[in-house]
Amino acid sequence: MTTSSDTPVLDTLAAMTMDSLDRCGLPQDMLILTRIAALTAMDAPPVSYLAHIEPAMKAGLTADKLQDVLVAVAPIVGTARVMSAAGHIAEALGIAIAVADESMPNQA
Repeated sequence: MTTSSDTPVLDTLAAMTMDSLDRCGLPQDMLILTRIAALTAMDAPPVSYLAHIEPAMKAGLTADKLQDVLVAVAPIVGTARVMSAAGHIAEALGIAIAVADESMPNQA
């Protein structure tokens, strides 16, 4: 296996995501909300939600919209998956905030 990078798995996932975005006709906000619903149904780990934080912010999505998605899918996927998703989203947001804090220059 020949790789041109130290992160071939992440590179592959990024390429797959970009290809999906290029081929999808949904508006950006609807695309992200659809992905959040799918992640909820799959009981995805926090890192999967973390990958969608920046695109969600760029699409102008609010916490209310994300909550609406969880409410919408609750009767289909069940309360356990929705509560798990809420926890994973909160953890992903915490990670994103910590990373952003780390990358900010010291404000003294």
